Amino acid sequence: MRALILFAAATLLQAQHYDATWESLDRRATPGWFTDAKFGIFIHWGTYSVPAYAPVIPGKLAYAEWYWNAMTNGRKPGAKDPVQTGTWAYHQLRFGADFPYENFAAQFRAELFDPDQWADIFQRSGAKYVVLTSKHHEGFALWPSKEASATWGRPWNAVETGPKRDLLGDLTAAVRRHNVRMGFYYSLYEWYNPLWLTDKPRYIRDHMFPQFKDAVTRYQPSIIFSDGEWDLTSAEWHTPELLAWLFNDSPVKNEVVIDDRWGKDTRHKHGGYWTTEYTAGMSGMDHPWEESRGMGFSYGYNRAERVEHYHTGRQLVAILVDLVSRGGNLLLDIGPAADGTIPVIMEERLLQMGSWLEVNGEAIYGTRPWKSTRQWSAGEAAKVDYNKEFESAYDVATLIDPAVGKARIEAFFTAKGKDVYAILPRWPGRQFRIKEGALQPKAVALLGCTAPVHWKATGGAVTIDLPDLPQDLLAQPMWVLKLSQ
Repeated sequence: MRALILFAAATLLQAQHYDATWESLDRRATPGWFTDAKFGIFIHWGTYSVPAYAPVIPGKLAYAEWYWNAMTNGRKPGAKDPVQTGTWAYHQLRFGADFPYENFAAQFRAELFDPDQWADIFQRSGAKYVVLTSKHHEGFALWPSKEASATWGRPWNAVETGPKRDLLGDLTAAVRRHNVRMGFYYSLYEWYNPLWLTDKPRYIRDHMFPQFKDAVTRYQPSIIFSDGEWDLTSAEWHTPELLAWLFNDSPVKNEVVIDDRWGKDTRHKHGGYWTTEYTAGMSGMDHPWEESRGMGFSYGYNRAERVEHYHTGRQLVAILVDLVSRGGNLLLDIGPAADGTIPVIMEERLLQMGSWLEVNGEAIYGTRPWKSTRQWSAGEAAKVDYNKEFESAYDVATLIDPAVGKARIEAFFTAKGKDVYAILPRWPGRQFRIKEGALQPKAVALLGCTAPVHWKATGGAVTIDLPDLPQDLLAQPMWVLKLSQ
């Protein structure tokens, strides 16, 4: 039956024609693979990976991939932003005031880049899709884009300078060999592109449109994360015309998933799935959504960050579980080094997540929010302003950490068909009581454990007697109870 439904959906997509208007484009449903996938890997990699720096300032995000913009603004008289002034001070100290950013391109060599090793890590992490920056706001292209070099008036792609290699193409092929979906990030604007600065309509017509179509046609992405849209409206960008081509005539018209960043008027209004970054995310399944974030405070690799600035594996699992319980996806970023290696701490975190998902993935993939998304400790729900709590903490860690007192969230919930999953952020001991949902299970199991689980459903609650766990399961970041009804 599921195969018939998917076939019918694909046939409908093939038959549909879209006009270059939001009214028409917004009728296209996001392909279902995206809402089932739940977990993807974001990769910020480019010439900014050479300096790989942003000041670490408590309570402030500092994106290392914004190095060029930060140093440029930080050198202006009267500059006060500490990220910008700190970046400029670092640049003068390390490279010298007369060293132009463009010279980093030749030093971005990726000499140790092994795309199959990357793809193996992504597959083992449990991620179902990968999104690489085809180019960031600096405009440097990771594929042989003729438009990049033409409008910059210098070699400005990874085949003509630096690595002398099609990085996007090589990683795309490797990821697909590992049966993971592949896509790319694409910035509409480029901070200092001469054509952007002098003639925006021509930049859009002669640079952005052909460059975007070239990348789509070459690499046939399953997902496109557009960005850098905020300077112009979607009408000025002519993005409805671009998306009409994507959905009607491109080689990925039926499969491709897009986000909502296509003009300063489109976020959470038009396009594909809604996006958030370094926030609590959203909730519900009325419209697909995705939260993206790095493991620390930056997307691009920041050498100034230390281990204490990185989320632990347990915290990253908690973030994934929390987002999925509310209906969203997590796009977790890594920032490779300029030599093409993934920093070991990032690799370790991905493999920690993969180990947990290998045992408990059925509570994540293909699930939907249940009638309750979480179970609070007695009296705790009334105390917490959920959104403010997350805005200050950036994640769910403070709501599950026994170190700050009794863990306030006792369980997260997801559902798939008639099965309900209770995901426990700490091991409760001999017994756990589900107070939510008036469940009447026919069977209860602890994922990863073969020992029988006994339970009793009374008064709308389910009391579960938990088995003794072997050490490997006791060391998990979270535990999953499956209740089949």
